[in-house]
Amino acid sequence: MNPFKFGTIVDGDFFTDRVAETALLSQKLDSENHIVLISPRRFGKSSLVYKVLSGIDRPQIQIDLQYSLSVEDFAAQLVKSVFKIFPLEKVRHAMTHFRIAPILSTNAVTGAMEVSFQPLANSGVLLEDAMALVGKVTQPSRRMIVVLDEFQEVVKIKKGLDRQLRSLMQKQENLNYILMGSQESMMEAIFEKKTSPFYHFGQMIRLPKIPYDDFHAYIVDRMPKTSSGVASEILHFTSCHPYYTQQLASQVWDMFTYQGCKEDVVSRAVEALITMHDLDYERLWQNLNRTDRFTLRQLAEMKQPMQNRSQAASTSYSSLQRLIKAGFIIRTPHYEIEDPFFHRWILKNIV
Repeated sequence: MNPFKFGTIVDGDFFTDRVAETALLSQKLDSENHIVLISPRRFGKSSLVYKVLSGIDRPQIQIDLQYSLSVEDFAAQLVKSVFKIFPLEKVRHAMTHFRIAPILSTNAVTGAMEVSFQPLANSGVLLEDAMALVGKVTQPSRRMIVVLDEFQEVVKIKKGLDRQLRSLMQKQENLNYILMGSQESMMEAIFEKKTSPFYHFGQMIRLPKIPYDDFHAYIVDRMPKTSSGVASEILHFTSCHPYYTQQLASQVWDMFTYQGCKEDVVSRAVEALITMHDLDYERLWQNLNRTDRFTLRQLAEMKQPMQNRSQAASTSYSSLQRLIKAGFIIRTPHYEIEDPFFHRWILKNIV
């Protein structure tokens, strides 16, 4: 079986390194403190949290806020998550304080409990009741862990939601929050700006790329013996980006194993993946404005846009922030194109 995995949670033998981060998260969850986990998309935040939580026998709630379209929706997801953990009778008893009764139904296909609220219900009241429910079902002996992914979305769902949520969280006991986010500037504003309700809410952990030596050893250990030097070529192309390293290593392994390819295998694998996604990259490029195209082209040529005099610094800065928000660019610490295959596509087709 292909020993490299990407696109889903990376667990078990597929999981790479993160020894220090795993120990730190476990340590913090063994206290009353909360965790703020920040990194660009596809750096492995979810896989890291999954690994840590899989070794902890405590009730857990995990919600991705980018799928919460309203406060009512978020409140419903909280209640639904509680139903997944605890027996109906225990939850029903804990819900006697609800001022607006939720509508409960059973999904005929999955058997899961579905939760919704009446239209035009007071969203503030719904959230208060849902958060109070979470506080009622957790216990000192088995403290609940609540994971809120893409937490920066809290400022987009409804104005003032961050302030209300922080007010409710500070009253809760016997649980830990893990607040994760991929838009670094927004997460920094939420947790490091003194006027923010969540200023210094928890231990902030920034997830970097996996160290070269650790990733190199991981690849060599899983590649055929004929792959001497291949690991270095893979990491040189991906710059140790966790997701794309696994993706390229997976393609190389397939070409070694099923095609018997031994010469220029990394280059061939890169070209195969670029060809596979050629139409997707073309669509992405066509949907960008001219300024953003120029910025990406500058980065593809290994130039830093802010240092280029062909356009105003303010224009370059706005473009960079736009592309970072859209996930095209990351800063680690310099600006770079997030997807190395898209980077190569730009060099091949545009430059």
